[in-house]
Amino acid sequence: MKKRDPYVELAWQAIAAWVREGRRVSPPNDLPPEFFSTRAGTFVSIKKHGILRGCIGTYLPTEENLAQEIIENAIRAATEDPRFPPVRPEELPELSITVDVLSPPETCSERDLDPKRYGVIVEKGWRRGLLLPDLPGVDTVEEQLRIAKMKAGLAPHEPCKIYRFTVVRHHEE
Repeated sequence: MKKRDPYVELAWQAIAAWVREGRRVSPPNDLPPEFFSTRAGTFVSIKKHGILRGCIGTYLPTEENLAQEIIENAIRAATEDPRFPPVRPEELPELSITVDVLSPPETCSERDLDPKRYGVIVEKGWRRGLLLPDLPGVDTVEEQLRIAKMKAGLAPHEPCKIYRFTVVRHHEE
């Protein structure tokens, strides 16, 4: 059996332990050093038979290191995404996981965006919407901004601050 990407494996361990036992895992000591020396926002996406089943993350780090950020977001993606009921233990064999590690967001204008390369954050006051890059069906900057604004509760042509970020995407082979 092929060894899983360590980012995906950590998310899997976190989800399985929480869903099966209500237990929060500790990061294994044999993870690559960057898991303990780096802080970054992460998104954990869960799919069941290729269809979204949960996705939650942070665009800025909230935990002490990358390992803890992945663990917390994995548990939240499995149990707190308001669009879905919590993942049940019997679903685990049917799931696939993606872990995105985000770069720090940078202010930009609409012309600086590319939906295949950059994720986007729109912000006005306390309202904020985020869309990860390279999503199926999101091929234009206009579509990317429309969805992000909808998530933020903003009208399509309402002015707002725009930020972009890149991701390093880790997924199962």
